[in-house]
Amino acid sequence: MAANKGMSLTSHEERQDDVFTSHKSLEWFSYKVVIAFYSQRIERADFWGGESELLVLSKLCKQPITVYIPEREHKNSRGSGFIPIAEYGAEYCNGSGRRKARQIVRLLYSGRNHYDLLV
Repeated sequence: MAANKGMSLTSHEERQDDVFTSHKSLEWFSYKVVIAFYSQRIERADFWGGESELLVLSKLCKQPITVYIPEREHKNSRGSGFIPIAEYGAEYCNGSGRRKARQIVRLLYSGRNHYDLLV
């Protein structure tokens, strides 16, 4: 990398530069592989979104989303209600300027990346 910029280095610095360049190339390659794999996976009809997709969906739609689990699944609890476990887009609950406050979409997480609308 330094040679491309016209810099001269000692042999020790050259080895460090080579290691850094190799690491960055491997990191970029790994990133591209992960993105390619994810892109193929998400196009499949049997792929269910998870936390990452809920976060992106909340931001794109400017929509607050809260995910709950049944209270009975929480340790040391015997209730019959629901406990919030994740919130996305809380900033969209309150209106600001010309934007109106949005109603929260409430989802029930029922295990293995499956969500149901909680009404």
